[in-house]
Amino acid sequence: MHQKIVDLYKENSDGSLDRREFLKRLAVLSGGTVAAYTLLSQLETKDAMAEVIPKDDPRLHTETVLYPGQTGDVRAYWVRPKGKEELPGVIVIHENRGLNDHIKDLTRRMALEGFLAVAPDALSPLGGTPENPNEVRSKFRELDGQDTIKNFVAAVKYLKTHPLSTGKVGCTGFCWGGGITNQVAVHSPDLSVAVPYYGSQPVVQDVPKIKASLLLHYAGLDERINKGIPAFEEALKLAKVDYKIYIYEGAQHAFNNDTNAYRYHKEAAELAWKRTITFFKEKLRT
Repeated sequence: MHQKIVDLYKENSDGSLDRREFLKRLAVLSGGTVAAYTLLSQLETKDAMAEVIPKDDPRLHTETVLYPGQTGDVRAYWVRPKGKEELPGVIVIHENRGLNDHIKDLTRRMALEGFLAVAPDALSPLGGTPENPNEVRSKFRELDGQDTIKNFVAAVKYLKTHPLSTGKVGCTGFCWGGGITNQVAVHSPDLSVAVPYYGSQPVVQDVPKIKASLLLHYAGLDERINKGIPAFEEALKLAKVDYKIYIYEGAQHAFNNDTNAYRYHKEAAELAWKRTITFFKEKLRT
């Protein structure tokens, strides 16, 4: 597929390009409106196609829980290995596509690594993630930014104080969720580890507030997000924050999303996930 089409689709998915302008440009690149809609149906792959851990995996306990947040009760997908062993907690933060089947699958993958895993729904104040994926991104524009961050910070407290928790909590997020992961690191001194995937960076003035250890994943072709790396890294060094940074050359923004064949980069995704799990185990189990 032509790289210009892939890049255009990326802008639309990131929310940096509105739907009407996206379809207009796609029609120009593809040769007409009909061709554009045909191509769009190919681009928007089904989330369930890349399910790795079944919803009813017998090794796991899954449920929907509510925890108290800034805006009231926050709905979240909760997964843990069966048994009563105390485990560290990990928050999984979704992209700007909401709490969908792909993120739930990632949450199950995380739990199988030996963690209490919870994936909050950022759209809880608006009734939760809509079933129709075409209605999701517009909902994000209705969220209050500070309230949203506080709702995710509240998830740290929820996991830290849970009866099955060791008290140590990590956080990871993807795209939009990567940016929120950075904000949770800024606003929660109780967070032990943060692993944002291609997330927008916090302002440099907030970096000294970070107490968590950071593992930062970036895509080599992600020019928009990568512009913020130099200032962020300089601020991390000045503040003496414990961090590691990896840039995956040849990978695009959202390279971990294995439900999207046009972004998914198998080698980068597998290596980043291996590094993520190793980092969580190293920092949360000692």
